[in-house]
Amino acid sequence: MDCKDAIKMIPEFLNDDLNGRELKGFMEHMEKCKDCKEELSIQFLVQEGMARLEDGDIFDLQNEFGRVMEDARKKMKISRIINYLVFGIEAVAIVTILTIIILIIVL
Repeated sequence: MDCKDAIKMIPEFLNDDLNGRELKGFMEHMEKCKDCKEELSIQFLVQEGMARLEDGDIFDLQNEFGRVMEDARKKMKISRIINYLVFGIEAVAIVTILTIIILIIVL
């Protein structure tokens, strides 16, 4: 993913609208690219800051930005675990089907 694509995805990330692959690519880019991560931070601070000012809430946006990034990392880990589980189940199903086919042919 290049910077142009990552910048375009920031609003979707902030609205939690990225699917697993998009989120993975986005987060990998953000971890490597200081400029894009800074832009993400700025857009987060503006979006959340405006919302909080309208509500009159007291807030610590830097800590909240850190939580948003950590939540995205956790979401990626969960997605990865689910993908491994699905792969494992598919592998077991294929082995089972092949075993049944071999037994039918042999018997």
